[in-house]
Amino acid sequence: MAKQNARELAILGLFTAILFLGQVFLAVLPNIEVVSLLIILYTLTCGRKVFLVIYAFVLLEGFCYGFGIWWFSYLYIWSILALLAHIFRKNSSVLFWSILSGFFGLVFGALCALPYLAAGGIGAAIAYWTSGLLFDVTHCVGNFVVCLVLFRPLRSLLAWLYTGQHAL
Repeated sequence: MAKQNARELAILGLFTAILFLGQVFLAVLPNIEVVSLLIILYTLTCGRKVFLVIYAFVLLEGFCYGFGIWWFSYLYIWSILALLAHIFRKNSSVLFWSILSGFFGLVFGALCALPYLAAGGIGAAIAYWTSGLLFDVTHCVGNFVVCLVLFRPLRSLLAWLYTGQHAL
C-alpha cells in the first residue's frame, strides 16, 4: 500500500511540474496555454486529488511571479474548472470538452476581476475585466483549439501513467 501511495504522490508531483512548465514555456504566447486542458484531464484522471496539483501549481506560480492580487484569483479559478470537469466527468465528447475549455477562457478575465471588486470596487473590477477582453477572446480560441487537438492523446497518456490502463 505504501508503495502505491508513493507512486501516486510522485505522479501527482510530475503532473504539477508538467502543469507549471507548460504554463511557463507558453507564457510568450498571449493567452495560449495548456493549463486549462491539463486541469480538465487531471480531474478526469485523478478525481479529487487534482486539488493537490492545483494548489501546488498556484503556489509555484506565486513563488515564480510573486504573490500579487492576481494570485488570489488563481486559488479559486482553477478549482472552478476542476469542479466543472468533475460534474461533467461522464462526458467523453472531445467537442464538449473543447467548448467548455473555450468558454472558460472567455470568462477567465471576469473571474480574475473578482479580487479587484473586493479591493477597488465595481469600477476597478469592470476596468480590469474590460481591459482584457481581447485577451479573453484569444484565450477562448486558444483553449478550444488546444483541447480539440490534444484531448484524446493526452487523456490516454495520462490514464496510462496514472492507472496503467488506457482511457476511452
